Formats: sequence, C-alpha cells, structure tokens
Amino acid sequence: MDVGRTLLFVPGDRPDRIAKALTSGADAVAVDFEDAVGEASKETARALTAEALTRLAPAPPGGAAPGASGAAVRPAVLVRINALETPEAEADLAAVASLLGTVRLDGLIVPKAESVRQLDELDARLTAAEAAAGTGPGELSLLPVVETAAGVLASAGVAAAGPRVHAVLFGTLDLAAGLGVRPSVEGRELLHARSQLVLAARAAGLTGILDGPYAALDDENGLARSTLAARELGFTGRAVLHPRQLAPVRAAFTPTDAELDQARAVLAAHRDASGRGAAAVRLSDGTFVDRPVVARAEALLRESGRHGAEAGS
Repeated sequence: MDVGRTLLFVPGDRPDRIAKALTSGADAVAVDFEDAVGEASKETARALTAEALTRLAPAPPGGAAPGASGAAVRPAVLVRINALETPEAEADLAAVASLLGTVRLDGLIVPKAESVRQLDELDARLTAAEAAAGTGPGELSLLPVVETAAGVLASAGVAAAGPRVHAVLFGTLDLAAGLGVRPSVEGRELLHARSQLVLAARAAGLTGILDGPYAALDDENGLARSTLAARELGFTGRAVLHPRQLAPVRAAFTPTDAELDQARAVLAAHRDASGRGAAAVRLSDGTFVDRPVVARAEALLRESGRHGAEAGS
C-alpha cells in the first residue's frame, strides 16, 4: 500500500467529512476512531463509518484492482483504531472485520505502537478475520504510529515487524506531550526522534515515512516550512488535518524544477563518464558525481514520475 505524500484524517462520526475526504485529492484518507472521536461517540463512529464506506467505497466487483479499467484513481482508505491496550480496540477490530470484503479498506493505523509483539498479535488476528471473510491474506496493511518514548526506542523493530507494514507515521503531538516539549515549526525539539524513525524505516526497507500533522490550520507559511524541514530529514509525506493543508504539503514534497534539472544533469554526466570508462566526474558547478550521487538522482526522477510529473531521461 502506497500512502503517498498526504494522509488526510477525518473523524469517523462525520460521514459528511468522509465523503469530502474521498474526493479531496488526498493520496490516502484516515478515518479516525481514536483522538478525533469523543468517548461517548465511539460506537456511533464505527456504525457511521461502516455505512459511509459501504456507500462511498464499496469493494470492487470480483476483486478487481482499484482504478482498473480506466476508473479514477482513488485514495487509499485506512481506519485509525484505538490503542491496542484499550477496550475500544476490541470493538474497533470487530467493526473492521465486518467490513472485510464489502468495502475498499486498505489498512489500519495503529496508534502508540511500541513493540513487535503488539503488531505480531494484531497480524494474527487480521489473518484470521481475512480467512473468515474470504478475502486474501495480508489484504490489510498496518501503519504503526510511533508517538511515545518507548515507541521511538523500539522503532527499528516496529518498522520491520512484518510484511503488512509498508509505512510508519511519526506522532508529533503525542510524543511532544509525553516529552514535555512544545512543538515548533522547525521541530528541533523532536529532531533526534524524527531522525531515528527515518533510520529505522529505511533500515527496514520502507519507502513510506510520514511526519505527523501541523496543528495550526491557518498558518500556511509555517506548514510549508515545517514540511520542507521534514522532507530534508528524509520523510516522504505527512498527515494533514484539513483539506486546505493538502496543496502546501504536496508542493513541499514535490521535487522542484531545479532539482529535476540537476538530477538530469547528473545522469547525463554519468553516462558520458561511463562511456569514457571513468567512474566519477565533476559537473560545471563543481558537483562531484559518483555512484551515490547518481543513485539519488535516479531516485528523485523515479519519485517525480510516480507522482505524475515528467521524469525526463
């Protein structure tokens, strides 16, 4: 499951927002049973989400791949359940099991992920639920949220917890609260934790590394600066709390024309050097081009191509 650059959260007890989110242009939509839903509304959220997804995102007939036969590309659909140690999680998982095979559901967001054991046990439960529903094993992906001190320290294991885990999400607000720090635009106070998660995710071979949300909805400048800082650390996307945040986040994670031009220049110089039997070469601006620089240029152009921009060659 590719969660892309933008993961839009919506409350599970607001079917009107679920409908808008699915057509917002977000790469993925997270229907929330946890923080965005009050304690008294949890059961209502489960019922309204089931109704909304059954109506708005039915399972493709015959198991056809989403977007097949010229159909419009849809966002990935995930549900954020409550923390696994809470009683609400049991009801959440029962609701998810009832949806298997009837709606297009791509995965679960698992808050407060702190151990491989948690995810292994959840994997076993999902495998049994998939078998009972007659859907393919491993149909549901897991997106663990690293948002506690224990989770950061265990992030290497969490990121490598199994084939269901394709991406990880950094829980900015919960972690900041737990550490007693105030989130800033540049995020220096959480730099170590963010970098540790990026290292863990890359070591596990994950390509989806999402930063947490930027809570100041009216601060577009701050959102852009915060997102660029996350991209510089190696994050590939982020969670967003409102559709108005989608465009600034997407723009911040999109390679610029200058970056793509530089990447093409690197590849052209490398091809020329290889043709002359040289392993490395310098560009006119003094940039030294060797294999790691070439690999980064290739990755940048692949990324651009995946998201609809002209990669060039």
